[in-house]
Amino acid sequence: MRSLADVPRRLPPWWPLALFALWLVALAGWRPVALPDEGRYGGVAYEMFSDDQWLTPTLFGLPYFHKPPLMYWIDIAAIHLLGPTPLALRAAPLLGAWLMGLALWIAARTRYPAEYDARRALAVLATLPLFYLAGQYANHDMLVAGWISLAIASAQRALQPQRHSLAWLCAAWGAMGLALLSKGLIGVVLPGLVMLPRLLWQRRWAALRFALHPLALAVFAAVALPWLAAMQWHHPGFFDYFIVEQHFRRYTEARFNNIQPWWFFLAVLPLGTLPLSLRLPSALRRAGFELWWIAVILAFFSLPRSKLVGYVLPALLPTALLLFEAWRGRRGARWAWLSGALICVAAVPAIALWGRPDHADVGAALRARLAPGDRVLVTGEPFFDLRLQAHLATPPAVLADWDRLRTQGGDSWQRELLDAARFDPGQGDRVLWTPRRLATERCAPGRLWLVASPADALPGAVTVFSGQRATLFELPRPASCP
Repeated sequence: MRSLADVPRRLPPWWPLALFALWLVALAGWRPVALPDEGRYGGVAYEMFSDDQWLTPTLFGLPYFHKPPLMYWIDIAAIHLLGPTPLALRAAPLLGAWLMGLALWIAARTRYPAEYDARRALAVLATLPLFYLAGQYANHDMLVAGWISLAIASAQRALQPQRHSLAWLCAAWGAMGLALLSKGLIGVVLPGLVMLPRLLWQRRWAALRFALHPLALAVFAAVALPWLAAMQWHHPGFFDYFIVEQHFRRYTEARFNNIQPWWFFLAVLPLGTLPLSLRLPSALRRAGFELWWIAVILAFFSLPRSKLVGYVLPALLPTALLLFEAWRGRRGARWAWLSGALICVAAVPAIALWGRPDHADVGAALRARLAPGDRVLVTGEPFFDLRLQAHLATPPAVLADWDRLRTQGGDSWQRELLDAARFDPGQGDRVLWTPRRLATERCAPGRLWLVASPADALPGAVTVFSGQRATLFELPRPASCP
């Protein structure tokens, strides 16, 4: 790591952030789309792009309000530039990872007088395997973590004792607005939980009043509120579903998936930051504000029973600063850093080689055979990425016993579609097929294609193409049709 201090002075001051961006992007398009998450969120972005509408996220043509739209907007812009490629679908998490690096750079330049210390701290963050791989995984977690990190770093600059800065405060509130548009209320709640108790403990009443400056609040409102208001206007019941169901009930109830023990994140954070985290215990003993920052994130997400690895990402910036301090001047620091970098680089081809494939092959086979007037049906699995892979002009229909599923609780991809259909019942009728509807549709003009696993094949289905993960069937017109 010492060699980072020897970079020629003639380079522009922002060169570490440019190199950081190249490090994140270099291997980000190598592996196929991971299912179901990358297929789901990439599929939403592709639908919005294909249907030329930016306002309402849709999945199978149905309004999809599990998450806000900022990730999809970023990915749509990337699809315009790069086409519907895996790299384009990962544009949002890549941006979130870079924003976290920017936030660390801001915090480190404030904390350390020597620029090479900030560069070294940035290098530590870059080579944490959890950070690196999350930055290449297409879901909302890294994007919101980047905005949360930038909001806290900006708030620290804005609320320095005797040096309050309105510009930095507006940046903090703007970042919180974008965090809200990335994943919801945690974009405001987490920065508030990190910063507010600290100001109260220090009895900095003037800073508390300044933190609520009307101009900064206006920036937040201008960023966050228009989309929320538009959704409530176009889709009555949106606030109840998006705020109550997807925030409060998901946080407080145990009926959702991914149930994990209370200590889950206490294991994820050190394991995901190996080998540099070998010195994390000693770093925590000397920690100050960074320890509080980490504790808030871990405690907040440990309370619900439902837990995912990506929830811990907003704790990575303070973890990187602590690890940089713990390894600075220690024997083995360079080897620990290089080992982390090698793990990051080796993980991507390993996942591409041994991970499960997407539906690109069956999508290409369907695209080559599809003719005007044909219809596409999926069953058994969600096949979120099929429209993307096959470049379908309209969403495929989904076959299931929807009447039975409506009476069941729980958290599943079918439940997501049923929830979405309440906001557009007409589209729900067109997309959510029951077995009775299928019997009618098989007699309609045009060919009917089925994508399913062999185990979910329907009676009379003719195999057309066998892919790595699914099979393309044709459902012939029954002889009993009029």
